[in-house]
Amino acid sequence: MREQVTQARRIVVKVGSSSLTTTAGGLDEGRVEALVEALAAAPAEVVLVSSGAIAAGLAPLGLPRRPRDLATQQAAASVGQGLLMRAYNDAFARHGRVVGQVLLTVDDVTRRAHYRNAYRTLRRLLDLKAIPIVNENDTVATEEIRFGDNDRLAALVAALVHADLLVLLSDVAGLYTADPSLPASRAITDVRSFDDLAGIDIRRPGKAGVGTGGMVTKVEAARIATTSGIPVVLASAPHAAEVLAGDPVGTLFHRQRERPQARLFWLAHATTPRGRLHLDPGAVRAVVGGHASLLAAGITAVDGRFAAGDPVDLVDTAGMPVARGLVNYDATELPPLLGRSTGELAAELGPAYEREVIHRDDLVLL
Repeated sequence: MREQVTQARRIVVKVGSSSLTTTAGGLDEGRVEALVEALAAAPAEVVLVSSGAIAAGLAPLGLPRRPRDLATQQAAASVGQGLLMRAYNDAFARHGRVVGQVLLTVDDVTRRAHYRNAYRTLRRLLDLKAIPIVNENDTVATEEIRFGDNDRLAALVAALVHADLLVLLSDVAGLYTADPSLPASRAITDVRSFDDLAGIDIRRPGKAGVGTGGMVTKVEAARIATTSGIPVVLASAPHAAEVLAGDPVGTLFHRQRERPQARLFWLAHATTPRGRLHLDPGAVRAVVGGHASLLAAGITAVDGRFAAGDPVDLVDTAGMPVARGLVNYDATELPPLLGRSTGELAAELGPAYEREVIHRDDLVLL
């Protein structure tokens, strides 16, 4: 038995579209019911991150396949999201459970005020013994549809709600050393370090039993979660009950370290940088080696369009990101300040310019 699973008191479960829908499009009621039965029986608190809105909307709209154009994808999501929630509501109600819908966009997990509000909503639903069902808001979130996967969102939600376990359910039985159809391929039951994946090509179609990019996003989600102190199980949806019972099915990604501070996790993993600040060698040493605040004197150039409070990457002389932080100035304010000391700036421009460009408490090393 996997103690990391059986001892978990709060679990985030992510399920993919292919595990909920028929090949012709539309929801497969049998698959939904089987998943709900497994989740309803779990002794832990459960947050469900569910794909499937676009796929569920195909058949009702008479669409033979997933559309390529954005407007039709959004239309399918608009129709399918209601059907998806109705199916979950009816299925969970048969087990005496109440569900709540939570639709998120990238902004909800990259803007700190939104991030905290999402936490409060999810936390209150759990306190009220409801099961939050999270999905990307595909009807408006163009970036999510373009990159099309809930795996990273599930990892961020797991960290957001301080989960003890993340379960990624899809149409694959786990991680394999090669295409599962090859005789030499073998299942990987445990990943204790991401060095264990050296030599395994997860980017080519079929190498890990999923379509192009599918396993890449799952491994990246596992990396985000495990470096945040959360173990991850990757398994096929029909084995959900066995996974939650602690049976050794699928692939277990062991946590890589203890849970970091929520603020630092958010800054490192849940933000999208709005620009870049180029640092001279002295500033790199001060920020990376000395955990110092970033001052205007150490910045040589500014890229991007950002406002005060936005996340930006700090890059070295080779252009490699070394840290990420919340900037105290707009992009248009910074160029005249570069290379100048805070004392000089305060004397010439006033005490408001004596502040750091990024305070060390708002910095995380990458």
